[in-house]
Amino acid sequence: MKARGHAPPLDAGTASAFFASHVPEEWFAGPLEVSLDDMEILVVGRLVRDGPAGEAVADTQECIGTIEAFRESSRGRRIEIAAEAERAYGRKVAWGARCGDVGLLFTHLSVPAMTRLWLSQRLVLDTLVESGVAKSRSDALAWCVRMVERNLDEWLDELRSALSHVEDVRRRGPG
Repeated sequence: MKARGHAPPLDAGTASAFFASHVPEEWFAGPLEVSLDDMEILVVGRLVRDGPAGEAVADTQECIGTIEAFRESSRGRRIEIAAEAERAYGRKVAWGARCGDVGLLFTHLSVPAMTRLWLSQRLVLDTLVESGVAKSRSDALAWCVRMVERNLDEWLDELRSALSHVEDVRRRGPG
């Protein structure tokens, strides 16, 4: 993606390498999930909490407690790492954690997006509001984006991969 404003160019591989080298290994099990756009870097890790017989805890409330405890105990170091990344890459850093089937994000950006919609599209949003699925047209549009994201993950991954190849070709081209 092209960076806007003062944010220097950054790809997911570079961001992943930065956080892999700065995040303490004992915080998460497995590799970090690092996502980014021109305004924010989101870093999510999987927490493992073993039960008495060594099996992973799957209880939702226990996982929420595990995530909240991690959030509090790691706050100072996460702020330090985020500040360093924000200086280097010109983007805000948000954090999240997963435990079992539970995933929570900490202090992430919610960015307005302007769009033009036809009447039929506005009626879809209004139906979501009138039915109580969403509180506002803005909330309804975010709900629609989440539905597309959830149902088209494979297609979106393929599209993002293709875009990264386009960026590679552009970088190799004449200046």
